[in-house]
Amino acid sequence: MRLKYISRVVCIAFMSIFFNSCEEKEYEFGDITTPSNIDIVATIVGQDATNPNGDGSGTVHFEATASNALSYKFVYNGSESVKPNGRMTYNFSELGVNTYTVTVIAVGAGGVSSSKTIQVDVLALYSAPDDLKTLLYGYDPSNPTAASSKTWRVKAEIGAHFGLGPVGGSVFAEWYQAGANEKDGVGMYDDRFTFHSDGTFEYVTNGDVFGRVNLIDQLGGSGGTVDGADVLNYSYGDYSENWTLTAPGGVETLSLTGIGFIGYYIGNHTYEIFSRSNPNEMSLRITDGNNEFDWWFVITSEDPAPPSAPYVYNNLVWEDDFNTDGAPDASKWTYDIGTGSNGWGNNEVQYYTDRADNAVVSNGNLIITAKKEDFSGSGYTSARLKTQGLYNFTYGRVEVRAKLPDGAGTWPAIWMLGSNFPTVGWPVCGEIDIMEQTGGDKNSVLSAAHWFDTTNNVKADFTQNTSITNATSDFHVYTMEWTDQSITVYLDDVKYYELTNSSSLPFNDNFFLILNIAMGGTLGGSIDAGFTESTMEVDYVRVYQ
Repeated sequence: MRLKYISRVVCIAFMSIFFNSCEEKEYEFGDITTPSNIDIVATIVGQDATNPNGDGSGTVHFEATASNALSYKFVYNGSESVKPNGRMTYNFSELGVNTYTVTVIAVGAGGVSSSKTIQVDVLALYSAPDDLKTLLYGYDPSNPTAASSKTWRVKAEIGAHFGLGPVGGSVFAEWYQAGANEKDGVGMYDDRFTFHSDGTFEYVTNGDVFGRVNLIDQLGGSGGTVDGADVLNYSYGDYSENWTLTAPGGVETLSLTGIGFIGYYIGNHTYEIFSRSNPNEMSLRITDGNNEFDWWFVITSEDPAPPSAPYVYNNLVWEDDFNTDGAPDASKWTYDIGTGSNGWGNNEVQYYTDRADNAVVSNGNLIITAKKEDFSGSGYTSARLKTQGLYNFTYGRVEVRAKLPDGAGTWPAIWMLGSNFPTVGWPVCGEIDIMEQTGGDKNSVLSAAHWFDTTNNVKADFTQNTSITNATSDFHVYTMEWTDQSITVYLDDVKYYELTNSSSLPFNDNFFLILNIAMGGTLGGSIDAGFTESTMEVDYVRVYQ
């Protein structure tokens, strides 16, 4: 540490010589006196002749003094806390008697500094109750050695999920309470932090974080936008630290090592658990590294509720939940059979059948299977189910929960055709594609409408796509709401497609529903040479009006 101090003084001296040699004017830096005579007093709570390492709370109060010091930094476990008054409290939490090393840096005029290090032997005896461990990381008392974890987030959707008050205050966020979602887009709400049973703390930042000006620089990140005393969207990646639970003074306390923090970086890493009476929720309090404010957080281990889309139609009028094993319900579904004209007009290569090999209800799902097999002159088979002649409707909301097939060349679709198709043909009848997925891109889905533009005497289309994750391994909800004003499509209740409807379009008469997997063709593209079979699983189809 002495060498570090000397290098700083030499640097300042060199700068002074440089300026005097390059400029005729004289500059005065003022008196620069290195802090000296650093003294650190460590008071271990509960320490006496019988308990030389304290009462087991793990709490130690530090007080530093020095000659010519303007401020102090306390450094422990890689984390710095600025304390202008030279006072700092640590809650050490490693069970048993352990030696902890704390360094105090005394900072003087011009930024020169000197330091001193102290070691303390501290006893920590606290063992967290089972219900707190269950809340924090999913501890199972019946299987105490089992690995477990829980992921948490700031509960942005409620008012007073984040705020501040006076240091030592007992009223939650007494001076300021953020409104619901008030801090959206600043780098806090998309953060996720996971507590593991082995004491590991993992933090997913999604690329940026939110914190206090100057203090956040302790992270060593970059960028960000200064907004008053806050720094928004400070660039910082995911990280891992460790966590421990203690109860100094009987107050349950969550401590994070290193730079560990929750939601908003303030240069301190020890959170008092103010309340945990609500299921899957905790209220936390922490004093910032400047000893300026107490900061308050409400965190939850529950996922945020999906945004509710403003649907017009909410009265369920038709559904198939596919709860009866066997063939699809013949009162609701019929089939297209064969290869159609020119591969159903799209150069598709499959033969549609009504066999159980290609369409069956099993375990609560409709299973449509596309297969590579020689059948009636085709190299592939699949199924196309439709409600034509059984259920037709005008306007409403269609909701389908489905898991899509994988494999290059598969072309799944959830769509509708105008009921007058047999008489007027396509595209005059109109087509609404609720969901289609191309054979070459399983990370997006598209929606489309097709019709005949009588003004220009040409086929017309309107198509939009959106990204999707795990389309072939997870169920997603595909929703289309159709009114006399618009056709709107949602993926998992998030809108991504909207077409303005009008009396000149064919979307004001009866349509019927279609579910299928095509192979190859216009959107299927080239089929993987190793393809054998793949399925589309449909949990339910519902129509609301």
